[in-house]
Amino acid sequence: MSDIKKVVLAYSGGLDTSVILKWLQDTYQCEVVTFTADIGQGEEVEPARKKAVALGIKQENIFIDDLREEFVRDFVFPMFRANAIYEGEYLLGTSIARPLIAKRQIEIANQTGADAVSHGATGKGNDQVRFELGYYALKPDVKVIAPWREWDLLSREKLLAYAEKNGIDITKKKSGGSPYSMDANLLHISYEGTVLENPAAEPEEDMWLWTVSPENAPDQAEYVELEYKNGDIVAINGVALSPAQVLTELNRLGGKHGIGRLDIVENRYVGMKSRGCYETPGGTIMMKAHRAIESITLDREVAHLKDELIAKYASLIYNGYWWAPERKMMQSMIDASQATVNGWVRLKLYKGNVIVVGRDSKTDSLFDPNIATFDEDFGAYNHADAAGFIRLNSLRMRIAAKLYNK
Repeated sequence: MSDIKKVVLAYSGGLDTSVILKWLQDTYQCEVVTFTADIGQGEEVEPARKKAVALGIKQENIFIDDLREEFVRDFVFPMFRANAIYEGEYLLGTSIARPLIAKRQIEIANQTGADAVSHGATGKGNDQVRFELGYYALKPDVKVIAPWREWDLLSREKLLAYAEKNGIDITKKKSGGSPYSMDANLLHISYEGTVLENPAAEPEEDMWLWTVSPENAPDQAEYVELEYKNGDIVAINGVALSPAQVLTELNRLGGKHGIGRLDIVENRYVGMKSRGCYETPGGTIMMKAHRAIESITLDREVAHLKDELIAKYASLIYNGYWWAPERKMMQSMIDASQATVNGWVRLKLYKGNVIVVGRDSKTDSLFDPNIATFDEDFGAYNHADAAGFIRLNSLRMRIAAKLYNK
């Protein structure tokens, strides 16, 4: 790839990507365009501009984009319409951010005439797959530079030495800063590395940044009411909010009540097992509430079919296939099911728990109290019909019993 003229780098301004920026300049002798995405990670992104300039990047080649609304509206919300959950627990917070970053990188590459893109994901993890599947799906002929698969700077010590040798200003973490490898966005924050590499070790309490411990959460429960339209939350406690505002507020409420902590060992796409801890306070509330509103607005067979698709849909996102035709096909079906998912859900938040206490839909509820009642239904339901229903459904078992139970 010695003919590369310009590359778009996913750039955070931290140690890894700052070293990558300089390494790209030295190794490929190419022009570098930096792209920094604000997807709600809670850190200032503007300092990345100053660091890029210090490394010789032209102002017109520095892109810092606020993608929070797009992230929730076009990626998080569609995923939650599917009730997607990986291996029964993980709400896919890191996974769902990668296709958006890849999409914007390719848009910038097209805008600036770049012939390559680059990322800072290692050769061991899932992110390299997620980024690159996105790149190729959106720009099939793009060249991809993955420094961690090319260079010999395979330790933090070597990265720091390279930075010092090349005059790269790396702000040292404050004393007492987190020792974990972390990734954050509006949906979650993840923790990996150090003591967490021993799956038998309990995480230290001061690791968690977004949530109080359930033991220290308020002793008074808090009620919250969510309004749904076509499967998406459009208001909280009667106040209309944008998608990013919805998730921001639910993160605040969930964090306050110790909701959304998770400690799992997951199966990475590349083949290894990895232990990670996650905080997904808003997403945990969203998942519980969405299933509650669907319980009264979805036909039984539609709901059950959706449940059969969850594992496949979640694996597609986890493994990086957001832009694949099968995920798009599934999304079309899932979105069609959400036309009737309208109404409200009332929840009680209490010491790490999300408790559904009410749900209703004035326009699309399939719950008929006249039929479901344990009181006299005045002919709304004919109990005698059940005998034939049961007898027909037992037919195959009765036939088998006559044959084998002699």
